[in-house]
Amino acid sequence: MTSVTLSVDIPLTPLAMLLLKAWRSTSFAIYGYMNFTKAGFLEHSKRFKPEDMEAKIPGKNCVVTGANSGIGYATAEGLAQRGATVYLVCRNKERGEAALSQIQSTTGNQNVHLEVCDLSSVSEIKSLASRFSKTDVPVHVLINNAGLLENNRVTTSEGYELNFAVNVLGTYTLTESMLPLLEKAAPDARVITVSSGGIYTSPLTNDLMYSESNFNGADQYARNKRVQVALTEKWAEKYTNKGIGFYSMHPGWAETPGVARSLPSFNEKLQGKLRTSEEGADTLIWLALQPKDKLASGAFYFDRAEAPKHLKFAATSGSHAVIDSVITSLNSMASLSA
Repeated sequence: MTSVTLSVDIPLTPLAMLLLKAWRSTSFAIYGYMNFTKAGFLEHSKRFKPEDMEAKIPGKNCVVTGANSGIGYATAEGLAQRGATVYLVCRNKERGEAALSQIQSTTGNQNVHLEVCDLSSVSEIKSLASRFSKTDVPVHVLINNAGLLENNRVTTSEGYELNFAVNVLGTYTLTESMLPLLEKAAPDARVITVSSGGIYTSPLTNDLMYSESNFNGADQYARNKRVQVALTEKWAEKYTNKGIGFYSMHPGWAETPGVARSLPSFNEKLQGKLRTSEEGADTLIWLALQPKDKLASGAFYFDRAEAPKHLKFAATSGSHAVIDSVITSLNSMASLSA
């Protein structure tokens, strides 16, 4: 998959902006239908190498957020099947315990543990990181899978828009807080962040909490996912000598409880054409297993291959220049040093 990008540095008229947004949406829909569905997975899987998934990773410590259902559950189960020690990070204790029991039973791996944490809360994330730090256990794989698409504007108790709090601020705070434990696993440590094809519809913006009065949850979700891709690039650049690889990825369009809840019409229209959770988790597990010299830190992956971060003529690539100011804001919100 290749991409030609167009950076637009001049102010756009309202009509030009409207046309650009329409182009982004249309090209995304076409590209997505051709690639992101179950049919796309089956076509792409023809080039997959079965031996890539045969590695066993006993002794590796893997942290998976949002692991009680959907892609997160499938990922945690797949890693446990390969002998890893897996930590499920879940917001709901009861659902987390059910997932823990099921994974232990299915895989026979008892080295699966539950950590309860609300990833919309900076204070809870810091408490989670502190608990891990006290164990002094190296973290070989951190998978930022937890995500949220809330269609209505909701503000957290800490004062942040809820989608942003989970998808961006939570991901950033957890990753930065876990860096010392990731360094302990160097040079094999890696951070994998689950983004979305929705990035193709959105440039990076400093408007992190969607200040527009007419809130659109799907648009905010796409913006959040664009931030994740740009953050991954920046982490790869900033920590290039730390022995940690940083990767973002798109799981494709999968039929999960989250999609059914957040995008019911999309889920219904594509009934029978969506990927399974296991198919969505395939590249996540693949990224966790591959030798790092086969991967490109900072890259965006889809179906076991590097994928473009921008579609043709979508004018999103130049927007990544604002990532430094975005990180300044995130550091302030999370009370982290630059």
